[in-house]
Amino acid sequence: MRKRAVVASVLSSLAVLVFGWQMGTQAIGVSTLATGTLTTTPVTTTPVTTTPVTTTPATSTPATAGVAGTFTGSAASTRYGTVQVSITVAGGSITDVTALKLTDADRKSVQISSRAAPVLRQSVLAAQSAKVSVVSGATYTSDGYLQSLQSALDQAGL
Repeated sequence: MRKRAVVASVLSSLAVLVFGWQMGTQAIGVSTLATGTLTTTPVTTTPVTTTPVTTTPATSTPATAGVAGTFTGSAASTRYGTVQVSITVAGGSITDVTALKLTDADRKSVQISSRAAPVLRQSVLAAQSAKVSVVSGATYTSDGYLQSLQSALDQAGL
């Protein structure tokens, strides 16, 4: 009885392997007979036809292309003080970011803010969005800066 169970187990494993292998190359039907022999029956498939999709490029300019002006973001409260930025936009692009208020709860937060602000400004100007990395060691300042920046971008429609 034990031999029969081992043989059945081996055959079922073999059937799974063969079926899996052939599924990757060609669709077939696999069945196991009561005697333990493996038989395969080809399955016919109907080819799928597709209609090519044509696209036409957009000829209109984005609505943000003509945006210009200075936009002040809302003040963002952080653990170490308030952060607020202003952006200057010309032709739909951010041309300048100015920190109006940075964290100032103590001398250390002032140092951290003064170190982080130029790094954040350069990152924002390069990325043209608020989707930039926070400055290491200045997480609270960075989060407040980017929150206020996003508010200014929303006002500008960018």
